[in-house]
Amino acid sequence: MLTIRKIALATAAPLVLAAAGLTHPHGLFRSTASHWTGMHIALLPVFPLLTVGLLIPLWHRPRPGLAGVATVVAWAGAFGYAVFYTGLDAIAGIAAGTAVGHVGPTASIGPVKHPLYDTGELLGHVGVYALIGAVAATAAALFPKHGVRILPGTAVLLGAGWSFVDSHIFWPRGVWTMVAFALGFALLAWGAADNEPHRHRP
Repeated sequence: MLTIRKIALATAAPLVLAAAGLTHPHGLFRSTASHWTGMHIALLPVFPLLTVGLLIPLWHRPRPGLAGVATVVAWAGAFGYAVFYTGLDAIAGIAAGTAVGHVGPTASIGPVKHPLYDTGELLGHVGVYALIGAVAATAAALFPKHGVRILPGTAVLLGAGWSFVDSHIFWPRGVWTMVAFALGFALLAWGAADNEPHRHRP
């Protein structure tokens, strides 16, 4: 039952993001600016929660040795993702959307050429690469105790992270990327579940 609760917590954020991605505008124009801005305001607290799927199996760590070092690296990567991807959400989402919503009725914005979007995209790339590093470090921290059980989830998460670099949550690939994160976190939570009762150590 505890593992089911952990899986539910780990998969909540990516599934919410996948659902949001189904209505995410494919371009930022004056006609979509209000939706674009409102969506990124609503998702501002959700994107950082993507890391919960890594923090759950890492809880009550670090431990001594290389696994402990890997745990610290994983927590740092998760923090880096939360900071820099929030920058993307705020700049390319909220700021760019607000700016476009207040320009002339014939003006439009392309998703690549606008400086606000470019700046946000750069921050987003840094954040996603930090998340990929956090996934790898999480695997290194968990492997000594859980062995190959954590490899399926790790593989799915690394693939999802690579897709996330340029898919954001845009339909279709971005939505499926979030579904892949949910699957990867579920597999990782299962793989990191204790296989036997805790024993008291002297």
